[in-house]
Amino acid sequence: MSTKSAIRDSIDRAATTVGSVWPLHSFVTANPLSGFEDQPFGEAVEQAAALLGGRGYPSAETFRTALQRGQIDPEILETELAEAGYEDDPAELLGRMADATDAPASETDTATEHVDQVLAKWLSAFLEEGSAHWPMPNRESGFYTAFRAVVEYDSDVPDAGVLEDLPETPIEAIETVLEPYPESQWVPIFEEQLAALPGWTGYIKQRAESGNEWQSAYPISLEGYLAARLALLDAVDADIEPAAGSLDTNGVDELAQAFLRAWEATYRADLVGTVAAESRSMADSDPSGRPDAQLVFCIDTRSEIIRRHIEAAGGYETRGYAGFFGIPMEYQGYDADVSVDSCPPILDAEHHVTDFPTDSDTRTRHDRWTGIREAATDVIESLETNAATAYGFVETTGSGYGLALAARTLVPERVYDLLGATEESVPNKQEFCEPLVHHQHEYAGDLPVGITTEEKVEYAATAFDLMGWEEFGRLVVFVGHASETTNNPYDASLDCGACAGNPGGPNARVLAAICNDPEVKTELREQGFEIPDDTVFLAGQHNTTTDEIELYDGNVPETHADDLEQLRGDLDTAREHAAAERAESMGSDGSASTRETERRAADWAEVRPEWGLAGNAGFVVGSRELTSDLDLDGRSFLHSYDWSTDPDGEALEAIMTGPMIVTQWINAQYYFSTVDNAVYGSGSKVTHNPVGNIGVYQGNGGDLMAGLPLQSLMAADDEPHHQPLRLSTVVHAPVERVTGILASHEELATLLDNDWLSLTVVDPTQDHHAFQYQSDLEWTPVSERPEADQPVPAAPVVADD
Repeated sequence: MSTKSAIRDSIDRAATTVGSVWPLHSFVTANPLSGFEDQPFGEAVEQAAALLGGRGYPSAETFRTALQRGQIDPEILETELAEAGYEDDPAELLGRMADATDAPASETDTATEHVDQVLAKWLSAFLEEGSAHWPMPNRESGFYTAFRAVVEYDSDVPDAGVLEDLPETPIEAIETVLEPYPESQWVPIFEEQLAALPGWTGYIKQRAESGNEWQSAYPISLEGYLAARLALLDAVDADIEPAAGSLDTNGVDELAQAFLRAWEATYRADLVGTVAAESRSMADSDPSGRPDAQLVFCIDTRSEIIRRHIEAAGGYETRGYAGFFGIPMEYQGYDADVSVDSCPPILDAEHHVTDFPTDSDTRTRHDRWTGIREAATDVIESLETNAATAYGFVETTGSGYGLALAARTLVPERVYDLLGATEESVPNKQEFCEPLVHHQHEYAGDLPVGITTEEKVEYAATAFDLMGWEEFGRLVVFVGHASETTNNPYDASLDCGACAGNPGGPNARVLAAICNDPEVKTELREQGFEIPDDTVFLAGQHNTTTDEIELYDGNVPETHADDLEQLRGDLDTAREHAAAERAESMGSDGSASTRETERRAADWAEVRPEWGLAGNAGFVVGSRELTSDLDLDGRSFLHSYDWSTDPDGEALEAIMTGPMIVTQWINAQYYFSTVDNAVYGSGSKVTHNPVGNIGVYQGNGGDLMAGLPLQSLMAADDEPHHQPLRLSTVVHAPVERVTGILASHEELATLLDNDWLSLTVVDPTQDHHAFQYQSDLEWTPVSERPEADQPVPAAPVVADD
């Protein structure tokens, strides 16, 4: 292997230790330690701590609070501590843990810190996405070439070392700096340098892999980044020899692991016990008949709350399905400048879908009002970037502008009403646009425009198969979700994770259009889906901040007007109750709860408009009857699945290799952002400094923050709202079926073997007993049996042929 090939190979190997970071405008929750998932959790967090400096477990105070609140069962804790070799009182052990983790911070290398600041300056100038008035010159040639052209004019950089005559290619620059070091040190050197600014390098990694329009126009690579970084380090004479050894945890990690396992086991025992009990009850229950309407929500934890209240409002059935509704598409909305991927990051978009207008008069009214609003927005953006103009504007407009500012600040709920009234007078895009679903025999970039009939049938059939659908109501509503928030750089983190941080309404509309297609309906009936002639599919979007559900009902026939009116009324009722529950969780007394959620949506000073997925801890895969009578406190992802309609296990395989992986990503992001927000999160929103429409700094420079802000996780400075637990998955299916899936997917079994999440199966074919996955495809019967006088059968460890 040539030297250049060896360098590239070493960079690729080192890059696995850095998690991908998405831009804020399409924020994707992902495990910041994803590159370590091939290792046991304990080893992974220890290595990450040595490399990134981050803590891997909750603090002693967090464990103490959980114990005081009854979230950790004392008996379970005693067992876990004893098995780990600890016999002292938990309070004493927590004191020891607190003392050991209060070690003084290590000193920083000022030369390396200076290089970090210089790199952050040029990276932000190069990677910005249209917000800068003076972008970095020569960007179209790529980062390294552009950096090479400007660095000689940078007074913050000494003209020394390799910078005196910077080579034309990044590989040559890297090769020059690495000359004194043996090849065995290249990977450790690259790992440390990539970990020095993990936010920036994670973003570069993601953008280079995505190949989006910004990457195509202004390419950047980890190779080019490392060349610039190593050249700067060489110029300031910084030592790049990798540090030896690992972080000394003084045994604290082992103790923290025992407390964490006890906390997780306490939560899991309640969830599994309840699902097992409901599984037995289901076996004795009779079908409830055709529902008034059926609504399909994203598996998002926030859907659990609104689903519960909708079911209580009338004869409704709700289901859970991944919020992109199985349509791997790139979506371009009406009058949008760019298209966005509207599917999980683990999938590639396969179709280009755009909105096209169907009503010219309504379109004209919409465009006129939109043009006025866009002009006003342009004025405000100009003011934000030009202080002199801003002063003149405010002086000219005087009290009128001051009153507008005061209203925004003092009575945001009234501003919400005003904006709502204005929006009602402006035609909604859904009133005159429909998604271009039919196959157009043309391409947008590399993607076909629209979807063929065969593909439509496949997407609809897959959705019904995965959800175990057998009976259809008169109205079937696919409900995407989006958040509503003001002045919040992290607003995309509150949208649909299954849609790559975008609203899920477009995907819902596409699936509804597919299912209403007469050709598709005919083919589905031939495949065994008995869709009645009076079944109408429609879409909607759930506002997770206010719990309002907007229905896109323009194509619903007059024959279903009464059904639709009844549904609207019951959705309003459900909204009131769900909003009260959410408002209480945010610290409100529950009175005027709808107004409180609206205030949070409109208040530009509100750092916590909603909790998002904070609290997530469980993932239940099974029919709704398993959880419909339960208040899961908005902490569980819920995916509909009926084991009896999936004899070959294909539907369950798709859920476990898709949604289960995505929920683990989400869970890990929330976990690590909570246990060490300074390293894995993004600190306080109050001190955020947005950077080029792609991320935030803390302060005026340095690394791009990669995780969730404190306000998404903490009820107060010292009081976590999110309970940092690894995901507990509960599957309602024969255990041998699950074993067969794990045997066929090594990467999935590895996640479980390495304790990145847990898996429990409630087996309806074995008297509804529960089995806990251990490792190497082996299971242990859960000790709390439904009936103490009956023996728990041994779980098979291989799939039946």
